Amino acid sequence: MMKNKLRLFACVLLAAMALTAFAALSGGAGSQGDPLVTLSYLNETFTKEILDKVDKAARERDAAVLEEADKLISQAERELRDAPGGSVSEASPTYAAVTLSPGQTLSGSAGCELILRSGEAICTAGGHPGLVDTTTGGALGGGEALAENHLYLMTDKRGVSASSEAVLLVRGSYSVG
Repeated sequence: MMKNKLRLFACVLLAAMALTAFAALSGGAGSQGDPLVTLSYLNETFTKEILDKVDKAARERDAAVLEEADKLISQAERELRDAPGGSVSEASPTYAAVTLSPGQTLSGSAGCELILRSGEAICTAGGHPGLVDTTTGGALGGGEALAENHLYLMTDKRGVSASSEAVLLVRGSYSVG
């Protein structure tokens, strides 16, 4: 009886091995119908390809955004320069000498500094304090005259208008119109 059980076990084992060999040879695992992907393939090849594609798309998008921004900046600069009597300055760490003809206005952004060196000019703040006179610690309102050799600080898109030819030293971002 023991021999019969041993033979039955051997037959079952032999049948299992035959089925396993048949499945392997018939193209089950690893075939196109049942692909097998290894971790090394994912880490070394697939992930690198995906990251390269994402990097390329990001570079293309960044280049397009920068190009559009450059176009908009150029267009704005052209419009300011083409305005009648207009000119635009870049913010500078040093003072620039600016000569205003009678009636011309210099407008500056907040933080722009100016010193009236010669001539006459008035603050164009529309009645509100628009220039801080850092020499005296006071403020200048709209229509008030600037004093020569006083350092003025603009508070928010304020300006000065020349009553006669005026020479100003200006530091910061400004436009003349």
